[in-house]
Amino acid sequence: MAVASLVLGICSIVMSFISLNWLGVILSIVGIILGSQAKKRADQDQGIAKAGFICSIIGLILCIITLIACVMCVGTLGLASLSAAYHM
Repeated sequence: MAVASLVLGICSIVMSFISLNWLGVILSIVGIILGSQAKKRADQDQGIAKAGFICSIIGLILCIITLIACVMCVGTLGLASLSAAYHM
């Protein structure tokens, strides 16, 4: 579970940079769950579990920030087109 958490965390960070934010949010949430479960187990993979948990949290934050930024850009473009239509 620790390795899966790390892989999902890294994938969610990559998804935030290639504009697949919705997929990145899903991957990071699953990565957080797997990372927290792996940290509770007494295995030798505690470092990998912690790294996966942290990468998943960073990926979630990045995906949410870029998703909000994309929504704000689309909203701004919509308002700009409406104001241009009213001034004609």
